[in-house]
Amino acid sequence: MNLLHAAVFGAVQGVTEFLPVSSSAHLRIASVLTGWHAPGRAFTAATQLGAEAAVLVYFRRDIGAMTRAWGRSFVRPAARADPGARLGWSIAVGSVPIGVLGPALHDTLAPAFHDLRLVALGLIALGVLLAAADHWARDDRAAPEPRWRDTVLIGLAQTLALMPGASRTGGSLAAALFAGYGRAAAVRYSLLLAVPAVLGSGAYGLVRGAAAHSGGYVPGAVATALFAAAVAAAVGYAALTWFMRFIAAHTFGGFMVYRTAAGFLLLALLAAGSLPVVA
Repeated sequence: MNLLHAAVFGAVQGVTEFLPVSSSAHLRIASVLTGWHAPGRAFTAATQLGAEAAVLVYFRRDIGAMTRAWGRSFVRPAARADPGARLGWSIAVGSVPIGVLGPALHDTLAPAFHDLRLVALGLIALGVLLAAADHWARDDRAAPEPRWRDTVLIGLAQTLALMPGASRTGGSLAAALFAGYGRAAAVRYSLLLAVPAVLGSGAYGLVRGAAAHSGGYVPGAVATALFAAAVAAAVGYAALTWFMRFIAAHTFGGFMVYRTAAGFLLLALLAAGSLPVVA
């Protein structure tokens, strides 16, 4: 992979990682439309980690305060009532479903991500789900301090990332909206909840990628992946900054329309034979 390809795939990862549009679907579609080889497991893992660095930087104060409060709650029971500690425990518990199901189902579900029909259907289905959540959900909580019922619901919804065309952010956002979160609070909680999942997924991808290269990584490939990760981080930070400002004053309507339109367009192109069904 040359630097141009790396820059494009890194930018696509950065733009779509935090928006409820499915980064995996867009990487697959970008590969098909350009005719370039799809990114490998290790390369994708590197760009995921690069994009997630944007979250760590953007929410650095929140994450730092939450981590300190959560750590204190281990040794001081009274500290468990601290909102930061409660958020830390919520994220720890909410990360269990994807932490268990992700590694267990990855190899079984991975081939489905190559079927563009399933990618299209996933784009449409989650668009409809997000539309329902955005329309009917309450908007009565500004801060992400979830009840345990919410934690389980949103954690399970995050496992939609295991399905082609779905979205980790979209699934957890929809669940948070159904649970009564305001839009900005739902985004913030969803992105914080995704941190352990994305870091774990990225590390898992790097380890599996290394295992597939018994002779070790080629230095040039490592440099290209690091470059793509840097692009994903920079673009991801810009996209995240825009998204947080946008959602403070708007609904998710534009993302719902985009997802469903993209899904139907993809189905039309497949029906016309303009794109291969499996890519």
